[in-house]
Amino acid sequence: MWRLLPLLGLAVSLSGATPAAAQCRLCSGGESLTAPGDVPTGPVALEVQTSLDFDQVVLTGPAGGTARLTPDGGRGTSGALEGLTARAMSGEVIIRGEAGRSIRVDLPGRIDLFGNSGTLSIGHIVSDLPAAPRLDGEGRLRVRFGGELSVSGDAEGQYRGDVPITVEYL
Repeated sequence: MWRLLPLLGLAVSLSGATPAAAQCRLCSGGESLTAPGDVPTGPVALEVQTSLDFDQVVLTGPAGGTARLTPDGGRGTSGALEGLTARAMSGEVIIRGEAGRSIRVDLPGRIDLFGNSGTLSIGHIVSDLPAAPRLDGEGRLRVRFGGELSVSGDAEGQYRGDVPITVEYL
């Protein structure tokens, strides 16, 4: 019996794309850059509520398998994987910005996990984002997401990876 403990952190990229101002990383003093005709707006921010976490998965044979977490907290395994515990959690972030603004949220198609035994990946990333995301009247939007962890071979160990999320005003 092999044990697999994939854990995830979140890496976040925020942008205030047109018409918002973008922070200049090369400027001293934190000046912002705006294109002619742009109207500076409030910043967009992202707050991590829970990290996507498969907790502990048990690989029961050499054939491998898949563990799934859905945005609504559903979980399941197939193949030679067992043991997705109640501590496994879908990821959740809250996006904050200007009330009523339309935004674009980009989630990765794949997340690479790195551990002392090699690498694994999470694919089929899904979220509960509406087709045309917009911040509510208080300037917030909650987004939950999950995916499928694919395991093959001897993958014992702890694994971590980043979930790059990009948020931009439209």
